[in-house]
Amino acid sequence: MNQILHIECSARGDASFSSRVARYAVESLLRENPGVHVARRNLGSEPPPHLSAGFVDAILLPPHTRTTAQRDALALSETLIEELELADVVVMGTPMHNYAVPSGLKAWFDHIMRAGRTFSLSPQGKIGLLRDRPVLVAVSSGGFFTGGGAARQPDYLTGYVRAVFATIGIRNVEFVTVEGMGRGRDREAIMLASARRWIDANIGARERRQARVM
Repeated sequence: MNQILHIECSARGDASFSSRVARYAVESLLRENPGVHVARRNLGSEPPPHLSAGFVDAILLPPHTRTTAQRDALALSETLIEELELADVVVMGTPMHNYAVPSGLKAWFDHIMRAGRTFSLSPQGKIGLLRDRPVLVAVSSGGFFTGGGAARQPDYLTGYVRAVFATIGIRNVEFVTVEGMGRGRDREAIMLASARRWIDANIGARERRQARVM
């Protein structure tokens, strides 16, 4: 492993539960892989802009026909895609906003999903052009959505995130969730401890097994 892409999507900074879980996962990876570079992207404090008419016009043209202005319109998109291409592991922390992803994360996906760049079109549908790699998504929610008697709200986040990553070729996506947050400190502590145990069992242990194999 050479590089981790660490993405945070909450506007709440250090108070964000999803960010705290994602940071713990990054720290766990670094303990097992000291010296690995971490590229950080905060979509909560610096969300990508929504797609412009210039962006849409540019992606519809063959690369060699684009003007300087059209290439400039795609510059951020290229940077975001290159960050993803360089990453061996992606760790993302995101809250659930109104049953789905925050607008900053939606904009990030819009910038990285590009026909001819991260996926190709075929009679059978879209074919991902990026290599597969592990993605861990830490999701926080004030309500409950993973099932069981406590579930009260629909989940349009996890299926959407899986589908988008699969479209560009990344299928190794796992989720760790903290739910019912903001309903008392005892609840928050229990959920955060459970998430840390899951990461220790599934991330740290996996890295140690891979290290022994290598």
